[in-house]
Amino acid sequence: MVHTTSTTELFRTNPDLSVQEVYEGQTGLRLRKTKHQVYPAVKPFQACYGEHKMKSLLIVVVLTVCEAAPEDLTGKTFSFSKETKTDYVKLIPTNEMLTAITVCLRSFTDLKRGHGLFSMSTPSSSNAFLIFKEDTANRFQLIVKDSSASLFEQEYKLNTWHSVCATWDGKTGVVQLWLDGRPSARKYCTDGTLSSNSLIMIGQEQDSHGGRFDIKQSFVGMMTDVHMWNFVLSPCEIQRYVEDLNYSPGNVINWKALNYEIVGKILVTDKNGVCPCLAKRKMTNILNQSCQG
Repeated sequence: MVHTTSTTELFRTNPDLSVQEVYEGQTGLRLRKTKHQVYPAVKPFQACYGEHKMKSLLIVVVLTVCEAAPEDLTGKTFSFSKETKTDYVKLIPTNEMLTAITVCLRSFTDLKRGHGLFSMSTPSSSNAFLIFKEDTANRFQLIVKDSSASLFEQEYKLNTWHSVCATWDGKTGVVQLWLDGRPSARKYCTDGTLSSNSLIMIGQEQDSHGGRFDIKQSFVGMMTDVHMWNFVLSPCEIQRYVEDLNYSPGNVINWKALNYEIVGKILVTDKNGVCPCLAKRKMTNILNQSCQG
């Protein structure tokens, strides 16, 4: 998880802070100064460093804060406990152009209103890839590059853990939704590619790149096992995910090695005791597995 307090915010709220004080407060490192640069008092490979330059009598300060290593969240959930238009989790993907997508996640909620489950935006498309549960019972909306397709599913029950997978093939433009292993009809949405300069959030639905949140579209509940791939998973791989059976983790977003940032009062809690249905399904399907390869 990365730091959430920006350097800009620190200078705005504490105008008397020096560059050294800000850097040391964010990193815990002691700095030494030269005329034009600020360096950590440790070797370069041991920490990130900051730099400031004089230009037209203005000092431009560039500080880079070290990020933590990816975190294994196996057995954990994100708990979104209230309606809000400020709180979310930002998921940090590998940066690359996307010609296909699969997103899988597990969610638990009692919301009857519409809410976003997964929101990806780019500078040119606020809804680059969006999984949205509509107000209408059992209906979802998949949006790719601001083009949408409505998909109907069976028995989307409240206060129940659901496994949701959504796929998009950029060559054909076809999308599909899988709810608890049941596929929807395939529908055309849009073809093409998606920019690598993306912002991915859960908890909020982006109506602009990184913002314009609507409290009545926020997610309230629990979410776990969020993965994203840069290709369309086969039906058998999706079934393995649904049943929690030795599936390959996402190569764009990986719950088992997750780079993320929490903004607001969102808790990371244990999944143990919350999701017994998954363990039951796993054992049942180990004994009765019919999908091979």
